[in-house]
Amino acid sequence: MGRRQPTIAVALLLTAVLTVFSAGCANSSSVLKGNVDQLQQQQVAMQRQNQELHAHAASLDRQHQELTALVAQLRQQIKVEQDRSQLLQTQLASTTSQLSKIQSEKDSYAKQAETLTASLQRQRGVVIKPNNSLLTTLPKINLQGVETRHDGDVIRIELPADQLFQYGTNQFQANAGRIITTVAAEILRTYPNQKIAVEGHTDSDPVRTYQYSSNIQLSTAQAMAVYEVLVSQTRMQPNQMFVVGHGGNHPVFTNATAAGKQRNRRVELVIYPDRAS
Repeated sequence: MGRRQPTIAVALLLTAVLTVFSAGCANSSSVLKGNVDQLQQQQVAMQRQNQELHAHAASLDRQHQELTALVAQLRQQIKVEQDRSQLLQTQLASTTSQLSKIQSEKDSYAKQAETLTASLQRQRGVVIKPNNSLLTTLPKINLQGVETRHDGDVIRIELPADQLFQYGTNQFQANAGRIITTVAAEILRTYPNQKIAVEGHTDSDPVRTYQYSSNIQLSTAQAMAVYEVLVSQTRMQPNQMFVVGHGGNHPVFTNATAAGKQRNRRVELVIYPDRAS
């Protein structure tokens, strides 16, 4: 009986120890499970956040691509507009230049018409006296092909265009200056103060050069070239003369023959009875 009591005590002690150990293990398992659950929740949250970040990054990438394409498109539009603006500026400059040229020609023609009208009005009833006529002096000039004639109250001196100019241009031949200044010297000797018209005439053939669009322009250019020689190389004054281009409107011979066309190509120095102011 005395031996069995210690054995029972040991058994009870072991039972108590096992009970305590079991309780401790149960508590540790519960804590561990709680930690695992928390880690799983954090992992799910991080995965969700990572997905959101990837989605946002993809959205930003799309926006970047769209903006890059838009910038390229805008740059192309800017270049097109710059090219168009440059073209418009060039066209504007060309149009302005043409308009200025046309206005200048218009003013020149208006001035010529005004001078011619005034001259014709003043010459009514005025006759050049025979003892002052150039017809008595010009035959002494030894220049082949120079013709003079009365035309109402004026005297016309014909200078063949073929002797003055290269065909169809206002470019002088080699002897053109000498012909013009020699005739001018005789005019100044007899009529130093008379009003003088420099008239250009052509044949009926169309203009064959891009420089002139009509025979009116060609005849005016040729008459203007003669006028420049008279002003720069003789004592004739600018206010003494005016320039007119008639084109082929006033032929003196038929245009049906080559010889007639040649005679019609001419520059006439026309002496009016009224004096220059």
